Amino acid sequence: MAGNSFGQLFRITTWGESHGKGIGVVIDGCPAGLPLNEKDIQKELERRRTGQSKVTTTRREPDKIRIMSGVFAGKTTGTPISLLVENEDADSSKYDLIKDLYRPGHADFTYDMKYGFRDHRGGGRSSARETVGRVAAGAIAKKILAKHKVKVFAYTKQIGDLVAKKMDYSEIEKNIVRCPDKKIAEKMVSAILRVRKQGDSLGGIIEVVAQGVPAGWGEPVFDRLDADLAKALMCLPAVKGVEVGIGFEAARLKGSQCNDIFISKGKKIITKTNNAGGILGGISNGNDIVLRMVVKPTSSINRVQDTVTTTGKKAKIRVEGRHDPCVAPRAVPMAETMVALVLVDHLLRNQTARMAP
Repeated sequence: MAGNSFGQLFRITTWGESHGKGIGVVIDGCPAGLPLNEKDIQKELERRRTGQSKVTTTRREPDKIRIMSGVFAGKTTGTPISLLVENEDADSSKYDLIKDLYRPGHADFTYDMKYGFRDHRGGGRSSARETVGRVAAGAIAKKILAKHKVKVFAYTKQIGDLVAKKMDYSEIEKNIVRCPDKKIAEKMVSAILRVRKQGDSLGGIIEVVAQGVPAGWGEPVFDRLDADLAKALMCLPAVKGVEVGIGFEAARLKGSQCNDIFISKGKKIITKTNNAGGILGGISNGNDIVLRMVVKPTSSINRVQDTVTTTGKKAKIRVEGRHDPCVAPRAVPMAETMVALVLVDHLLRNQTARMAP
């Protein structure tokens, strides 16, 4: 397999390049009868699209979605759903100037080593623009999850050394960095604008929460729910690490401090804490699923760096053009998407796990 598809029962295949004619996705395995129209998908793409604020790239793509197949009379038919977004604001001129230089932090070198040939315009297939198709598919996954009373949301927890302290979820979509702490959000905006003027960039941490997931989703051993979620987040551009629950903090604790103690509440079994992040043995335990992913500082920066040419000669490079000075704000809907895709896949798989009583 060429690595362009994701999922088992709910399976997506994305296609397209950053500066090609268009970009999109094919979704296979979506159950028939789900009410669906372009507006359902468009609202998610609006959260991901370029040019949405002063802390994002100035490339302005409307990202208008078109449903090409799989929907009839406002409902899914159970057949493959094909979604298309046309590229309208691609400018390859800046990339033509550096096509023979390897950009530090980018996949130029590794793509050349793998394929011996690559699309240098905007990074081609390695560009974060590929995630348009994922977010479109994620909008459908979210609709299915909502029918099972499962909600997935994410937010910017950290940018640089600025960390959100107050968790007011109603604040997330009210500021342009999607941070639940209003005061810290204002400082984050200032930090991003300051580093952009310096021709540099910042990294950050996105936290994702899935509420309403019942106990029992996930598979043992190789298809553990946490393993699939970690892969889902790690296959997003710029992501360099993932934590589940308390994550690496567990190394500092004793077992007596880390274990989530089971208690009874009415007729329900719950835990006093959620250090495990809602997953035990690769299977959901009914608590909120909590994950974090770290995104590195944007690799395309407008300052001179050392590099080499495609033939190995020493060179200097300045990556001009339109880039996010921090990818975290636009990575929020991408993170939600990948978690939603995994959860829908495991929802469908779990329906085959036991005989009906």
